[in-house]
Amino acid sequence: MNFLDDDYLLTTDLAQELFHAHAATMPVVDYHCHLHPEEIVEDPCFTDIVAAWLTDGNNYGDHYKWRLMRANGVPEALITGDGDPWEKFLAYATTMDKAIGSPVYLWTHMELRRYFGIEETLTEKSAKAIFDECNAKLATPEFSRRSLLRRMNVDTVCTTDDPVDDLHYHEEFAREGDTFAMLPAMRPDKALNPDKEGFVEWVERLEAVSGTTISSFDDFIAAMSRRIDFFHEHGSRLADHAADLMTYDEATPAELDAILAKARAGKELTALEVSQYRTAFMVQLMRLYSDKGWAMQIHLHAMRNVNTREFGIHGADTGYDAINDRSIAEPLYRLLDAAARGGDVPKMLIYSLNPNDYMAIATVMGAFQGDMKQRLSLGNAWWFNDTRTGIRRQLEVQAETSLLGNAVGMTTDSRSFLSFPRHEFFRRILCELIGDWAARGEVPNDVDYLAPLVENVSFNNAKELFLCD
Repeated sequence: MNFLDDDYLLTTDLAQELFHAHAATMPVVDYHCHLHPEEIVEDPCFTDIVAAWLTDGNNYGDHYKWRLMRANGVPEALITGDGDPWEKFLAYATTMDKAIGSPVYLWTHMELRRYFGIEETLTEKSAKAIFDECNAKLATPEFSRRSLLRRMNVDTVCTTDDPVDDLHYHEEFAREGDTFAMLPAMRPDKALNPDKEGFVEWVERLEAVSGTTISSFDDFIAAMSRRIDFFHEHGSRLADHAADLMTYDEATPAELDAILAKARAGKELTALEVSQYRTAFMVQLMRLYSDKGWAMQIHLHAMRNVNTREFGIHGADTGYDAINDRSIAEPLYRLLDAAARGGDVPKMLIYSLNPNDYMAIATVMGAFQGDMKQRLSLGNAWWFNDTRTGIRRQLEVQAETSLLGNAVGMTTDSRSFLSFPRHEFFRRILCELIGDWAARGEVPNDVDYLAPLVENVSFNNAKELFLCD
């Protein structure tokens, strides 16, 4: 095969037909991303490819790329700093010369092809011509933020929104209309972390926007319930939680009131108190989401900001995170069991950044299925696992422990408007895997039989499970 030709990754005739005739034709539901809704509404063009690809000056760039550039010894001024755009692009191009085998290398060249029609390999020698061509195209209305989404056949994009947000950009977008939908997905991380800086001020904002005086933990949950109602009215059917570390510790109502009061007074909480608070909060959220028919996403085992010096300089989400390897099975089953006792297990998608967790998560989830199609799903290969190896393994575990045909596809989990070819990457790997199974006689070599499954995993399941009442 030639590099990134029409059949790349598709090593069997069956895989090729499943992808080209079925997976590739399906629209995209990106149910978890970090695009900014104001950018979608205002729809400006990017100033250049560096702003679109690497950084726009506000650390909205792609930390996947930043990590590779740091590994190549690129000065920080040419990564997140105020260096010259051309010099930044050249530094990235020279990094790509060494990045063969990285998914970022594939995504980079897929993005050049799918958005810009550029098939030349990005190298130090080709960088200037590619830089100039991308910049010329990005200056035109055909390459505005919304236009980039339309190019990728996006049906729905779900942004990540704080419970206290007023969602006025979503309201404006809904009034204007477009070929795709933009829906909010609630991300109550600030509510989940009473030990983090800013919690006191955030609770005060919650009181104001919910019209609730918060004097107890029950008041706090009532305020959150009102915000869930507000998000529901704006089309939200999803919530996401960066739980990172899964713990489970019960507490009495009086203990929860005392923990909340202590946190609001700015006093340091013990590890046990944080765990008790988070346990109760998650259980109550599961009840509220279940009542609304929402899907609950939980992202586990990210170990964030491990380089404290660089975190202090650049802030969160700038490339200084790693995989956690703590125990997960017992606290997860206890959380699900606490919700199940009240009949309150919502639709759930549980991710782990550590692929060693997949079997534990999948088997625990299997004990809580029932009453609806795929109540609980193993989250797609996430972050460091967005590789051919990682995606295949996640799909294999889903197939081996539950139902592959009910899997809910891919998300970009990205701040980049140029990241949507990752859906194609996932779909090619899905078709490759099925083709491999058929070549070994493990599944029927029958396109008509397999095509509905491929279409469902690529698009229909996500649309049905997460975005429909």
